[in-house]
Amino acid sequence: MCHGGSVPTTVSLPDDWPAHPDRSLSLNRMGSFDWDLVTGLMHMDEAALDVFDTTPDEYDGRPSSLDPRVPSSEGHRLDALVSAALKSGEDSYGAYFRIRCHDGRLRWTHTQGRVMRDREGRPYRIIGIVRDATDELSHSAERLGLDEERRRQTSVVESTTAALAHARTVQDVIDVIGDAHGLERLGSMGMVMGLVEAGRIHLVAEGPEDSFVPGTRYTRIDEPYPMSEVVRSLEPRFLDSAQEFARDYPGLWAKISNMRISAAAYLPLIAQARPIGAIGLLYQDKDGFTQEERNLLVALGSSIAQSLQRAMLLEQEHDLAEGLQQAMLPRRIPSVPGGEIAVRYRSARMGRDIGGDWYDVIPLPGGRVGAVIGDVQGHDTHAAAVMGQLRIVLRAYAAEGHSPGTVMARASVFLHELDTDRFATCTYVEADLSTGVLQVVRAGHIDPLLRTRDGDCYRLPVGGGMPLGLSAEFGRLEYPVTTVELDPGETLLLCTDGLVEVPGADLDDGIRLLSSHIRGGPADLQLLADLLCEIADERGGDDDMALLLLRRQVVAVPEGGGRLQQHVAPGDPEALVAARHMIGAAVRAWGARERADEIELVADELIVNALMHTDGPAIVTLRVLVGPERRLRVEVEDRSSALPRRREAGESGVSGRGLMLVDRLADVWGVEPRGGGKCVWCEFVMG
Repeated sequence: MCHGGSVPTTVSLPDDWPAHPDRSLSLNRMGSFDWDLVTGLMHMDEAALDVFDTTPDEYDGRPSSLDPRVPSSEGHRLDALVSAALKSGEDSYGAYFRIRCHDGRLRWTHTQGRVMRDREGRPYRIIGIVRDATDELSHSAERLGLDEERRRQTSVVESTTAALAHARTVQDVIDVIGDAHGLERLGSMGMVMGLVEAGRIHLVAEGPEDSFVPGTRYTRIDEPYPMSEVVRSLEPRFLDSAQEFARDYPGLWAKISNMRISAAAYLPLIAQARPIGAIGLLYQDKDGFTQEERNLLVALGSSIAQSLQRAMLLEQEHDLAEGLQQAMLPRRIPSVPGGEIAVRYRSARMGRDIGGDWYDVIPLPGGRVGAVIGDVQGHDTHAAAVMGQLRIVLRAYAAEGHSPGTVMARASVFLHELDTDRFATCTYVEADLSTGVLQVVRAGHIDPLLRTRDGDCYRLPVGGGMPLGLSAEFGRLEYPVTTVELDPGETLLLCTDGLVEVPGADLDDGIRLLSSHIRGGPADLQLLADLLCEIADERGGDDDMALLLLRRQVVAVPEGGGRLQQHVAPGDPEALVAARHMIGAAVRAWGARERADEIELVADELIVNALMHTDGPAIVTLRVLVGPERRLRVEVEDRSSALPRRREAGESGVSGRGLMLVDRLADVWGVEPRGGGKCVWCEFVMG
């Protein structure tokens, strides 16, 4: 008897029944893989390798050895799909893709993978299958959305939209759409783009180059043009044939019929429910538009409109911010006796990304000049506003006659007390170009550069203090002053870091590169400044750049009329050192080098006496007198009306020798009452 459900004994089963999974997959043209994400090794069984038309000898256990079988576009898509699954936390993924067989044929394949994760959710392994999907897709490509033309068009719109995301100016948008590569991707032979301005459409782009139609640069919105129509109606207009174009727009068609246009698409550019412009795409050898093409182009128009609006807002913000900063920079640079100055300013590329970079040139008593370069932290309108205030107070402190170190310290205190969290770097130079004496003080800024008369260029090391604002916050207001001499024909370069910053390089490399450009640059100061600005533009940095070039001119020493003056405050050793430098440089510049030691010694004695025996400052004046013989006159004024008297030296032999020294070394000397004080003077005959 036979019990229900029992297997007939007369039926013999295969020896390998039930089938091993590998054989089951193989018979269904399927294979399996096991991918260890830690080591990168991926085991593939023979059935899986067969799906890839790959022999075991051609596969080394790594996915990269399958690259010859997978077209690059498909490989990139698969990599992106797997990466997205791993990062998003998904447990599985699936995709159709093509492989290239040994004979060059492309065939469809499908893969599905299961992602294995550890307790912390980190993926460590993928197990899955691959199968031949050629038969499956041969009759259902359209149903599955894999139609090649549709995918190509979608890809074009997506790639164009991605490129538009980086556009920061209206011209950037035009370049993305209008260049030959962009038009080729869209299948178009030309394009026109117009922006709505004051009730008119301003044509801002057209292509190809010979396609401009006279009289259409500016058109009214109510004129019979397709761009005007789509702006009025806010609806796209698709012209499926040349006949339709000629029928609906005969005036325009008469001017462009030589372009052999067979179809055109005009799209309104709408942002925030209002038209900001229109774009037209022109085609040759195209027979109308499918509904899907129309949908894709409308989507493209939306992306263009959003990018245009963003670019227009960025340009407006940039113009506003740049105007604010330009208004805070000096409108004119004063002429400097014995010198030449060139200044340049380049704003950051776009948007509100301007900084607090500034330069200034400050006329000072005695023909001297103050040169300033600085940079307030940050890239916004607040940085520009702080810069304007800081520039004004620096100018005021310098004009009051304070020493460079004091000017910098007071500016730091001002910035610290200002209602801001910004700090600033700055370099201030007080220059006497008749003698070439420069007093340089630096607050966290980069060192100046010096270009010699023969064109060489090197970094000028300058002692410095902390940035303005920070030095006051930390109570470190000491700013050492470095005194150097600028020879005739030499040029001092002050700049902000926007000129020396090089992507991927440190600041020292940038300074060396800048020095090399200066060495090879033109001798003309204005042309050199232009060259450095062009270099900054070509580098395309996102930082502002301010530049100041100060050159001491090569001029003949006048026979007479040379005059220098220096204030020396009591208890200000920097001012005393600066006065000594001024005297030494003037003596050499005015042709009294052979008497330099005598003049410097006498002048120093008179200054020290004035500071020791009076309560106020000493005012040192040097001038060249003409007459039967050229003389150099040294005058030292103070606020005391008590006349000096010559007396014997004290027991120590240290004091009491001042006027004896003056009387012995000077050719003539004397004392003159001056208002509430006096002036002690002496003269030296110049050879």
